Amino acid sequence: MIVRSLSALALTLGLVIGVANAAGHETPDTVVDIATSNDDFSILVAAVLEADLAGVLSGEGPFTVFAPTNDAFAAALEALEISAEELLASPDLGAILTYHVVAGNLLAADVIAAVEAGGGTAMVETVQGSSITVEIVDGNVVIDGTATVIMTDLVAGNGVVHVIDAVILPPADSDY
Repeated sequence: MIVRSLSALALTLGLVIGVANAAGHETPDTVVDIATSNDDFSILVAAVLEADLAGVLSGEGPFTVFAPTNDAFAAALEALEISAEELLASPDLGAILTYHVVAGNLLAADVIAAVEAGGGTAMVETVQGSSITVEIVDGNVVIDGTATVIMTDLVAGNGVVHVIDAVILPPADSDY
């Protein structure tokens, strides 16, 4: 029942995007265009620019980006007891950001299918090199047990963006 609800949500969002495109609204060219067109991603955009990843994420792709909101970054900064400036200056910034990116175009239906095929959990390798854990908890898609997907299938010409409510961090034992 829960998975059906998520599938219905994904289908509904897909239809909304399709209708918007048919009504003359163009699909953004890149996942970076999606982020830069929404003020709620201003910290993410600043981090992507600082880590010099905008060119890569504007490339051919395809990419699936799990994009934390400004509120997600604010909560992470508070939990880590650092400022935004310290985050932007961190040598780990690129690894943290690429941990939010998966090579390929994974729409919500693809993510749900992978979780179902994995018996309730899926491991997905990130561009950073470590894998994220994806599962469905109380009807929500959850990444690494901490970040809930709050909006899906923001489609761009070079991939898709899923909005998450927390910043996810690579495992401490990864090489970043």
